[in-house]
Amino acid sequence: MVNEGLDAAVVVQSWLARLDAPAAPPLCQLELPAAPAPALAALAAEALARDRSLMIVVPDDESLPDISNAIDLGLRPLCLVLPAADYAIRITLRATLSLLKSRLARNPDDTDGPAWAAQRARLGEYDELWQAALAWSKRGLDREAWPPGVERLFPVRILPLSVAQTLAAPAQWVALVQSERLPADARAAWPGALRTLLLGGGALPAGGGALTAVDKTARLRGELELLTHQLAELELELATAQAEISEFAHRYSTLVGTRMAELDRLQAEIAQGRCEREPANVEARRTAEQAQSQARQSQEENQRFADLGRGGAPAFAPSRDIKKLYRQLAQKIHPDRARSEDDRTWRTQLMSEANRAYRAGDDDTLREILSLWREGEGRVPAGSGGNAAASGAVSSALMAQVANVRRRVVEIEAELNRLYGSRLYELFTAAKMARRQGRDLLQEMADRIDLQVAAARAELDGSNPEIPAVS
Repeated sequence: MVNEGLDAAVVVQSWLARLDAPAAPPLCQLELPAAPAPALAALAAEALARDRSLMIVVPDDESLPDISNAIDLGLRPLCLVLPAADYAIRITLRATLSLLKSRLARNPDDTDGPAWAAQRARLGEYDELWQAALAWSKRGLDREAWPPGVERLFPVRILPLSVAQTLAAPAQWVALVQSERLPADARAAWPGALRTLLLGGGALPAGGGALTAVDKTARLRGELELLTHQLAELELELATAQAEISEFAHRYSTLVGTRMAELDRLQAEIAQGRCEREPANVEARRTAEQAQSQARQSQEENQRFADLGRGGAPAFAPSRDIKKLYRQLAQKIHPDRARSEDDRTWRTQLMSEANRAYRAGDDDTLREILSLWREGEGRVPAGSGGNAAASGAVSSALMAQVANVRRRVVEIEAELNRLYGSRLYELFTAAKMARRQGRDLLQEMADRIDLQVAAARAELDGSNPEIPAVS
C-alpha cells in the first residue's frame, strides 16, 4: 500500500497515533510514501525526542543509504544503520562507533538536547558494553565478532531483516518497511515490541514474500554505496574537529601563547641575571638553564599553534546546509571509490579542495566542485558485467574499494584519537564548557599572564616584586 501523494509529516503523525495510543493493537498496517526515507528519518527523530527505542526493518540494503542521509546530522550518531553483508557490517559498525565517540568528545551545541542526555545516560548504564565495543573497534580484526548486545548502545536501529532477526535486544517500536516484500512469518508483531507497524502491505507476491535474489555485482555496488555514506559521515566529523581545533589554536596563540612565551623569556632573563650576579651558585646556574630551555620550548610551541591556526579566516561556524553539501561531496568524490590511478588523482584533488572550502565556510566553491564532479563523472568507465570474466573483474574492483574504505575508517579513528588526546584539545573542551557558563577561559588566562608579565618586567627594572605563580 504505497501512496505517492502523502506528505512525510502527515504520514509520521498517523504512525505516531498508532505507536503511542494505549488501546492500539500490537500490530497495525499503515500506508508508506513512495519515497519513504524522509518519513522514516522523521520517525527516528520522534522516537529520540520521546525517549523510545525504535527498530526500522527493511527487506534488504537497497534503501539504507537514503534513510541514513535523511536523518538529521545532529542525531545521526544515535542511529545504528547496518547492512546485511558479512564483510561490510563490521566496517559500518566500527564507523558508527567512531562517529558516536567523536561526537561525545567534541560535544557540539547540537548534543545539548534531551536525546543526547538520554544517550549519555544509556552509555553510563551500559558502560562495560560501551568500553568493550570501543576496544573491539580499535582492534579492527576482520573476523572477530562484536560484543553481544552492542545494538543496545543505540536507541534507533535501521536494519535489513536478516540482521534484525539476529540481534537480541528488543525495541519498543518496530516498523516493518515494504512489508509486502517480507516473508510471511516476518509480517507479525515483533517479539518484545510495544507496537509493530506494517508499512506498505498489500497482497503477498508469489512465493509468500520471499526476498528476491540480487545480482552479486549489483549487491556489491549497493553495499559500497552504504559504506561510503558511513565514511562520508566520518570525513565530515574529522574535517569539523580539525577546523574547530585550528580556529581555537589561532585564538590560543594570539591570547595566551604569545603572552606565555613573553613571560618565559622574561623569567629566563631574571634567572640569567641572578646567575651572573652569583657565578658560584650552582642552583642559580641550573635554574637559569631550565628557564632558558622553557623559554625556547614556549616559543616553539606557540609557533606550532600559530601555524596550526586559521589566522585571518572567518569564524568556523558551518551551517547544516554546508555540512550536508560537504557530506554529499565526500560520498561522491571520495578517493577510496577510485577505479584507476588517474581517477584517484582526480578525486584526491577535488577532495582536497572540498576540505579547504568546508573549513572556510565557502559553499559556492563546494557547489563548483560538485559541478566539476558531475561534468567529469563519465570520463572513467565503470566497467561492464557483460560476461563472467568482466563481472568477476568488476567484483574484484568493488571488493578492493571496500578494503580501501575499511582502511580509511581505521585512519580516521586513529586521527580523531590523536586529536582528542592532545593537551590543546583538552583546553579546547574546557574553554567550551566555560563559554556555556558565560566565561571566556582564554581571556581569563591572558589576564592572569599579563599580571605575571608586569611583575617580571618590574623585577627586571629593579623593583623586585613577587611574581604571581602561573596557573
